[in-house]
Amino acid sequence: MAETDRAVPPALTHAGPDRFLWALDKVTTAVEWLHRNDRRNRPPVRPVDRDIPLLVSEVRAEADEVISLRLTSPGGAPLPAWQPGAHLDVVLPSGRKRQYSLCGDLGERGHYRIAVRRLADGGGSREIHDELRSGSRIVARGPRNAFPFVTAPRYLFIAGGIGITPILPMARTAAARGADWRLVYTGRSRESMPFLAELAALDPARVWIRPDTEFGIPASGSELLEHAPPDAAVYCCGPIPMITGVRVDLPGSAADSLHWERFSAPPIVDGRPFTVELARTGETVEVPADRSALDVIGKVLPQVPYSCRQGFCGTCHVRVLAGEVDRRARAEDDRMAICTSRATGRIVLDL
Repeated sequence: MAETDRAVPPALTHAGPDRFLWALDKVTTAVEWLHRNDRRNRPPVRPVDRDIPLLVSEVRAEADEVISLRLTSPGGAPLPAWQPGAHLDVVLPSGRKRQYSLCGDLGERGHYRIAVRRLADGGGSREIHDELRSGSRIVARGPRNAFPFVTAPRYLFIAGGIGITPILPMARTAAARGADWRLVYTGRSRESMPFLAELAALDPARVWIRPDTEFGIPASGSELLEHAPPDAAVYCCGPIPMITGVRVDLPGSAADSLHWERFSAPPIVDGRPFTVELARTGETVEVPADRSALDVIGKVLPQVPYSCRQGFCGTCHVRVLAGEVDRRARAEDDRMAICTSRATGRIVLDL
């Protein structure tokens, strides 16, 4: 064996300082040589393509201004598995990226189902309603789950409007597990509430449909929580006022815990005004205390990308060139989620 191949020279124990340094240099050189050759022999690192090409195989009206899309693999391959609460990041033909909860059958790997309510100010929902047809192609990423469904003996599900989409697979799963569950479903009217027939097929005795047109006013948090089994895990998805009411009234109810997901931007708490300079255009905008930077910037740059408006998807993260950021969402050190994070004084963004 050559001298440079030895891990420890035989004379190391009784050698003087010069001999020791010489041996250490030889060992270091050998290790570096092995490391370089190991890297040369490795296959090249290839970026992981997480895009899932999907074909719209069916578009179906589910309620007033609500359609569902059946999405399949163009080649008929099985789609990645998912769990209740999961969503897809959908990239539309225009390049818009939006997130939609999966609301189909968990055991069906041949297709996904999402449901979309048309919103007057929603560019993504309008594109889906107006432009996607059977045979259209889109790209998705995921499934991802920011609203995980935990195992519990008892559940109360609360859904408001299109918030039924992540709740429906949860109710199906609870029923399949033999758990004790109840579901409260609110909306403007029965005509505006999708999937009523599917809920009735689960167990009508466990489902309370509560449209405002029949009850006069939206339900309070305490009214919704009256249906909770003792020590139930509560899963709630819908408009911010409904979620806020449930959060406030939870301590006085029979429920044990609360998990929620909202489909709109969270309210701004302790907001202070600040100034944003857009480096690429040279424009300056003022962000009031009660509005997000995304809202204001979007008036000047309508093409600025965004999706969840809650700080977790990363679509609206923008590089900060100067200034101090009050980060209210996870982002890289040099970036800012302009949908939720704020700033102190004046900042410069790479826009």
